[in-house]
Amino acid sequence: MKKLSLVLALLLAAGLTQPAAAQDYPQQTIKFIISFGPGGGADIIGRILAESMQRKLGKAVIVENKPGAGGILGNDAVAKAAPDGYTLGIMTAGQIVAAVTKKNMPYDTNTAFAPITQVATASLMIVVRPDFPANNVKELIAVAKKDPGKIVFASPGFAATQHFAGESFKQIAGVELLHVPYKTTPEAINALLGKHADVLFDTVSAVIGQVQGGQLKALAVTGKERFPAVPDVPAAVESGVMNGYDVTTWYGVFAPAGTPPSIIAKLNQVINEGLQEEDVKKRMAAVGVLVKGGTADEFGKFLADEYKRWDKVREGAKISQQ
Repeated sequence: MKKLSLVLALLLAAGLTQPAAAQDYPQQTIKFIISFGPGGGADIIGRILAESMQRKLGKAVIVENKPGAGGILGNDAVAKAAPDGYTLGIMTAGQIVAAVTKKNMPYDTNTAFAPITQVATASLMIVVRPDFPANNVKELIAVAKKDPGKIVFASPGFAATQHFAGESFKQIAGVELLHVPYKTTPEAINALLGKHADVLFDTVSAVIGQVQGGQLKALAVTGKERFPAVPDVPAAVESGVMNGYDVTTWYGVFAPAGTPPSIIAKLNQVINEGLQEEDVKKRMAAVGVLVKGGTADEFGKFLADEYKRWDKVREGAKISQQ
């Protein structure tokens, strides 16, 4: 018994009793669950990351699309996976917004996941029809105050980030806009082009073609500063009447809660190193996003703040949890 105790003590001192996953990770294929279908922003970003991680880790990193319920199905699969670092997911801004509108979630958004890092961010753009009588944010607010509730803002769906971007705008500007949700961004854009709606809050990459072609008019971007892809379009906060307005869409990587900190740290390092590669930056920029990066703790705090912020917007908009 004494010899056995001595051996165990030596093993503990040497750290040899730690799980193999924590010491030698990875030993097998890593699965990236994307909660949306192929071809979307989350899918493209997930595949860029998977390729970069595979090169650095020396193990296969495969992407599995699991769309449904606004990203909830995919997130639930990650939440219920073994916390061993071999199942990861992509979290998006839209998934946090969707979570605050749901009464009965299959997981607790605030406790079911282990944040790894935020990987990319992008501003939205406020656009209107070319004939709309406003050329900037101040004029949009003036028009909205003149006709409360008559200006229609379209979105690609109820509880989408774009929907809540408009709700946040309404609350800060003190105006009434009529929200009309569509099923997709192209449908929302077509609503403006067909003069069935007036205003749209959507990603720069989604509307930049129509803006450059003159079919839509850009008033501002929704981030706290100008967006590199459209440097001539001011940020809404530059108007002087939208203090605190800062809405971005973003993407981050997470694992199931309980994943060993050593694995989280290794993944954080590998992903952040990949984000600094010029090829990765260029490919991200082509999707309309900017690389972000950062620590796991920073991403965790960001997620908690985002949840509180959008829940407050939901309450201010009098949107009941469903």
